[in-house]
Amino acid sequence: MNNSSPRVVNILQGQFEISSDPNVVMHTLLGSCIAACMCDPVARVGGMNHFLLPGKADDKDGNLRYGINSMELLINGLLRQGAARDRLQAKIFGGAKMLSNLKNIGESNADFARWFLEQEGIRCVNSSVGGTRGRKIRFWPHSGQAQQMYMEGVVETAPLVPPVMPKAPVDLGDVDLF
Repeated sequence: MNNSSPRVVNILQGQFEISSDPNVVMHTLLGSCIAACMCDPVARVGGMNHFLLPGKADDKDGNLRYGINSMELLINGLLRQGAARDRLQAKIFGGAKMLSNLKNIGESNADFARWFLEQEGIRCVNSSVGGTRGRKIRFWPHSGQAQQMYMEGVVETAPLVPPVMPKAPVDLGDVDLF
């Protein structure tokens, strides 16, 4: 048993990380974004990405904010570290609808992630997508274990309304308010 303290690696939008270190725990915060956590349980290597939008299959700029690029780079990185494609397992998280008055980007992201994994022949062993709450995710790439904690629900504020101004100046002695 290794008694070393865990090393936390934060994954931000447009990032991905891969590790086989048993002391590494990856962490991210999600709203409508998706995090894919993948591992090869035999090679004991795994990784996490965090993407903002699905992207298009013909997108060649390599922007990691897009799932199409982020998923490819995560898989290729795992294969370079000794994972076998036929043993890869995935868990996907996120895809919440964070604002009720906007298009459901989260649902599009989740649909894309499921579609992509199916096209690549990678088994999705667990997922928690949708809803209206953000998530905090922790992932241990060496073992493939993941934890999720929901954040508070959607808080919608009333539209900004200009303050009502007095019609006439108020006499406060030497100060006029208008």
